[in-house]
Amino acid sequence: MSRVASWLGIDVRSGSLGSDGWRASVAAAWRAVTRTTSGPVWVVLVAVFLISCLVVAIDGGNLLTVDNVVDMLVRSVALGIVSAGQTLVILGGSLDLSVAYVISLSSIVGAEAMGGEDSRIAFGIGAVLLLGFVIGLVNGLVITKLRVNAFIATLGMALIIRGIIESRWDGPTGAVPESFENTLGYTELGPIPLSVLLLIAIVAAVWFLLRFTRFGHRLYAVGGSEEVSKLSGVRTHRVVISAHVLCAMAAAITGLFLASRLGAGSPLVGTDGGYDLESIAAVVLGGTYLLGGRGGVLGTLAGVFILAVLDNTFNQLEVNAFAKDVARGVIIIAAVAAYSLRWRARRRRRSAEPPETPPDSERTPALEGAR
Repeated sequence: MSRVASWLGIDVRSGSLGSDGWRASVAAAWRAVTRTTSGPVWVVLVAVFLISCLVVAIDGGNLLTVDNVVDMLVRSVALGIVSAGQTLVILGGSLDLSVAYVISLSSIVGAEAMGGEDSRIAFGIGAVLLLGFVIGLVNGLVITKLRVNAFIATLGMALIIRGIIESRWDGPTGAVPESFENTLGYTELGPIPLSVLLLIAIVAAVWFLLRFTRFGHRLYAVGGSEEVSKLSGVRTHRVVISAHVLCAMAAAITGLFLASRLGAGSPLVGTDGGYDLESIAAVVLGGTYLLGGRGGVLGTLAGVFILAVLDNTFNQLEVNAFAKDVARGVIIIAAVAAYSLRWRARRRRRSAEPPETPPDSERTPALEGAR
């Protein structure tokens, strides 16, 4: 107990924090935050939010109204869910460019399977999840077994789904039951929409998967070095396939959510939202290394919120749409450059540290002979 009090700078006799203790505590907390990949992103999110509030207030608006905050949260749900799945494949050193078309096709399949009847809601949800599973499985098999680059494989899948959609549908189709539409799309528990709780649940599930399961540990290993993972006995193909299956199923769930908001399926809901590139941008903005092996879903969630705050701020300031895209692109590039410089600095510090010399009791006979 005294050691903890000493670390916090607390005078045990008086029970108070000295000035040196406060500084040490703040410094220790800052190191703990910046040591993780997601910590700095949440710090940036707070800074962006405060600056946006100030800028909007100067312009005569208010970013902190309840309706405005709720609107930002709801707008983050679709991108947040698909970005959680995209985080998995990127951590494994892969990529999925087909998610936008998977979202569109899922909204169509779900709406047509439900047909506006409450009794078919379970059937519609099952059909959409099965669709996501099959698409993800095919993506994973093509990438691992046929050794096709993930960019090309998922782009090809996107073109296949696009052809299917454009040959059969040219507008809204099907119908989502009113009960499903109201529940998932518009129901609120107090001030919090149910869809936001769905996003939190999915992010929490992915976080648990990455942090506490064997699959998560292996996914990081495969993203760090596939060859080393193979030599360590990891079945890398199975890990990559599983990541793509989960990513496609996350996109399918996103399609269901958007169908509940629209009341029907739409062939353009995924592509108009730009969820393929937007999800990658959110993952990278959230501190996940694009080549895999470093990052996490909590940083991705912060990246999604940063994009939502920026969009809302630009809308309130009535910024030109083209200027908005330019500003977002500059911010994403600057963030990735900052992360790269941070990782390089950390790598240089580690390489500069002298190797630890084992104590005499732990030296091996070979070391003794060499000495």
